[in-house]
Amino acid sequence: MTHPGHRLGLLFAVLGAVGFSFKAILIKLAYPYGVDAITLLALRMGLSLPFFVALGWADRLRRRPPPLARGDVMLLLALGLAGYYLASYLDFLGLQYISAALERLILFAYPTLVVVLSAFFLGKPVSRRAIGCIVLCYAGIALAVAHDLHGAGTARDVWIGGALVFASAVSYALYLMGNGQAVGRLGAARVTAWASSAACLMCLAHFAVTRPLGLLVQPAPVLLLAAAMALFSTVLPVWMISEAIRRLGAGPVSLIGTLGPVITLFLGWLILAEPVGLFQLLGGALVVAGVVLVGKKGA
Repeated sequence: MTHPGHRLGLLFAVLGAVGFSFKAILIKLAYPYGVDAITLLALRMGLSLPFFVALGWADRLRRRPPPLARGDVMLLLALGLAGYYLASYLDFLGLQYISAALERLILFAYPTLVVVLSAFFLGKPVSRRAIGCIVLCYAGIALAVAHDLHGAGTARDVWIGGALVFASAVSYALYLMGNGQAVGRLGAARVTAWASSAACLMCLAHFAVTRPLGLLVQPAPVLLLAAAMALFSTVLPVWMISEAIRRLGAGPVSLIGTLGPVITLFLGWLILAEPVGLFQLLGGALVVAGVVLVGKKGA
């Protein structure tokens, strides 16, 4: 008989994957109202900021950790810059050009980028199996790009959007490389709360420097979509994935996370009327297979 905590962990893992997958859909729904990427990102992060501050404060009251050293503060700022600010900004820009399904497939390649970047910067060896997984993953992305080149927008848009989202995946991979070191020393809740809060402030500062504050006054649908993005595609998924990992472990949660591209593909077809073709389905299957295999021990 399945333990209630295990069932709850499975539910949190699935809902977290759905929440993260829904982000691209919400962004695509907002753009027709004329809002630009940095304004929409500022709304999302501004609405998320109080929740992340509350998470950090609750963790401080619960654990009573020692004050952050200067080096730890700089590390959290760097993680916020790479993982939440820069990766999110590039992703939002890319979604102005490409479909939600292609965006999710490109972003989903970040585990293969961690392998490549770890080999380049840390000198970690890359096995033949890992190379095969990486080739499989990027063959899938190539098929998905081929689908969009023939069925969605212009070739220029696909290449620009794809490059921006790939740069977002690189930024997120760099964040993950530093995140493991920080979490081991400072704790997951503390790192998530303060790195995310720093990223929120960076996004708001970017907006304040480059846009008139009056742009924050947007049509009601944009504000509702930004609020939904903050709550259902940012704050709640972060918490639910953390709780799922606590109940199930990182391995099963990562496996459930492979539902992400499939969910986005389905939601893009259902809500945005994005076309789904054989190349895209095959590409998605190859990307998911490559990521699952590269994430297994021994890869």
